[in-house]
Amino acid sequence: MGFLNFFVIVLVIWGFFIANSYQLLQSYETQALLQLRKHLEYPIQLDVWENYNGDFCSLTSTLHMSITCQDNSVTELKIKGDKLVKLNEFHGFAVPNQTLSEGFSIDSFVTTLTRLNSLKVLTLVSLGIWGPLPDKIHRLSSLELLDMSSNFLFGSVPFQMSRLIKLHTLTFDGNFFNDTVPDWLDSLTNLTILSLKNNKLKGQFPISVSKITTLTDIVLSHNVISGKLPDLTALSKLLVLDLMENRLDSELPPLPKGLTTVLLSSNGFSGEIPVEFGILNQLQHLDLSNNSLVGMPPADLFSLPNISYLNLASNVLSGSLPDHLNCGGELGFVDISDNRLVGRLPSCLNTISDKRIVKVSGNCLSLETQYQHSEGYCKQAKKHIKGKEIELLAGVILGIAVVVVFLLVGFLIFCRRKNERNTVDQHIFPKVVQRNTQPGIPSEFLANARIISHAANLGSQGTSSYRVFSMEELLEATENFDQSALLGEGSIGKIYKGRLENGAYVAVRSLNVYKRYSNRNLKLRLDLLSKFRHPHLVSLLGHCVDGGAQDDSTVPRIFLIYEYISNGNYRAHLSETSPRKVLKWSDRLSVLIGVANAVHFLHTGVIPSSFSNRLKTSNILLDEHHMAKLSDYGMSILMEETEKAKGDDFTSWHMTKKEDDVYNFGFILLESLVGPTVSGKGEAFLLNEMQASFGSQDGRRRIVDPVVLTTSSQESLSIVISITNKCISPDSSNRPSFEDVLWNLQYAAQVQATADADQKSGPTSPS
Repeated sequence: MGFLNFFVIVLVIWGFFIANSYQLLQSYETQALLQLRKHLEYPIQLDVWENYNGDFCSLTSTLHMSITCQDNSVTELKIKGDKLVKLNEFHGFAVPNQTLSEGFSIDSFVTTLTRLNSLKVLTLVSLGIWGPLPDKIHRLSSLELLDMSSNFLFGSVPFQMSRLIKLHTLTFDGNFFNDTVPDWLDSLTNLTILSLKNNKLKGQFPISVSKITTLTDIVLSHNVISGKLPDLTALSKLLVLDLMENRLDSELPPLPKGLTTVLLSSNGFSGEIPVEFGILNQLQHLDLSNNSLVGMPPADLFSLPNISYLNLASNVLSGSLPDHLNCGGELGFVDISDNRLVGRLPSCLNTISDKRIVKVSGNCLSLETQYQHSEGYCKQAKKHIKGKEIELLAGVILGIAVVVVFLLVGFLIFCRRKNERNTVDQHIFPKVVQRNTQPGIPSEFLANARIISHAANLGSQGTSSYRVFSMEELLEATENFDQSALLGEGSIGKIYKGRLENGAYVAVRSLNVYKRYSNRNLKLRLDLLSKFRHPHLVSLLGHCVDGGAQDDSTVPRIFLIYEYISNGNYRAHLSETSPRKVLKWSDRLSVLIGVANAVHFLHTGVIPSSFSNRLKTSNILLDEHHMAKLSDYGMSILMEETEKAKGDDFTSWHMTKKEDDVYNFGFILLESLVGPTVSGKGEAFLLNEMQASFGSQDGRRRIVDPVVLTTSSQESLSIVISITNKCISPDSSNRPSFEDVLWNLQYAAQVQATADADQKSGPTSPS
């Protein structure tokens, strides 16, 4: 019995020791978490940690924070802040209101982080973390996923990370790494996703990447990577290759056959498109635009069984497409504009077809349109200089450029000295001539009205040029504006469906211009409106002024001619009365992101900006591929009496209109959540419901559209509800910018995509 009692006592002491060991371990990691909060300068996303005395492993996850534990150790830590990167350049020092403060030490932060040595998943996004990433990050030897996107990390990705052999996902998007792409990546033998987009990485594309046979995604877009793209055919599991907007200048190598997405636009790729691209049967999305590719594109590209998006625009492709060219059944978008193609357009690329969008302008094709060059233009461009001739030509050009630069510098110095001697004040740039302008409109508006940003140029590639239509054309297209052609009528006029002589369908809007403008003033406004080009804006093809004189007299009627969008408006696709058309949550997010992109462009991509853009679900049109296009944008340029505002008042007027756009977009978000039936009960009802119902699960089930509830994840839904609430805030100063709105919607879509993928793959372990 004595031995038995002794054995029991030993067991009790051992159990007590083990229990306390776990408690000490939990306390140790709790202190590390609290220290991390201090390093991050107490972000509001971690307020729930303050004065918390319970088990951190039991904390309820939020949109911005989650902790997962296993065996009393933290295995997953996810923190998402609100410090969005809004800088183009970062020089390694703290930036007020952007980064963490000058007192932040990334070395101390990572030291504390490594005390959580069981971490498998670490996500630290948009927290303002700045500095070179310390080598000691490799001490987190259990890491399988590391995401530190949208911070201010710079310098090089530390070599010691090559020891993280369990890592399968490495994401450093949206930082400022400015060294070469790591050449040790093949040490990460389990790596499946490599994403380093939107950095400043330079040098050659590393050969080591082509040896990581586990890779499914390579995303290195928006960097400064140059030189040759190596053969990647050994990467048999690769699905996504995104290298757009770099400086790669080799010929295109063969690619793995399993690829679904290839984005190589805006580089310097040369030579012909390899015929091997025509056997990439899984390919869905191919973008080779804005390169220097020559020759004929392989005909098989157009007939790939899964291809839906094919962009070959802005190259030097030449020759004649075969008449018997076949297009794949999934092909919905083709852009071959701005090349040197001649001959007839194959029937499957006929732009009259309702099955696909085809953009062909800027070639020498035999089309009855003014948007083609003469055949001589394309034949002239086919004369290529090769080999040593190119090197010789480049040398001559370089020599001439150097001489010209020296001459210009000398001339500028001479002019400056001459001006210094002159006592009369000289104006280098001509003044804006205003004698024919409408009085009261700020000169900045008129001086900048013709300026368009680079974003607009990108958005307009392949879009038909703007032109002036005759009244006879419109009468013929609409059968004298017959009632059967009427599509609708609103406060600013009627809109008709028309068909031009070339067979293309258009939408013709007749404007009720209450304010009379001079011809010059009206032309200025129309000229500005014509420059608004973006993939998610309904393209304005031209205008017609009925009865306008050549002098400064007033104009009685204006018609705007738009591309015709065939699939109805967004509101109709939210209605339960058409269940086959109702969009699920992920599709609604796609529409909302497209529209938010368009409005962000209108606010920031053109000068002067366009506000008061008539944002409502009925003004969002969907094409046959459910791609969103905003209509009725920019009407304030023609309809609003902006001349009443001057100076600071003009600025205040624009700010008010900008905030109105955010507010109105908030109601588009709200209608996307609840559907048009509920939203039809009025603004006051919706505002009350937003406060009363959206805060609880029961309330959401009562008010949110059942289609949304059954197709969305809780996290994705909560993100959109949160940003919606901010958009419709009664206090306009609390409303977010469209950049913030767009970021949140993209994040919600990413969360939803992850949830959908997890649901498809099924549970791998008990929850």
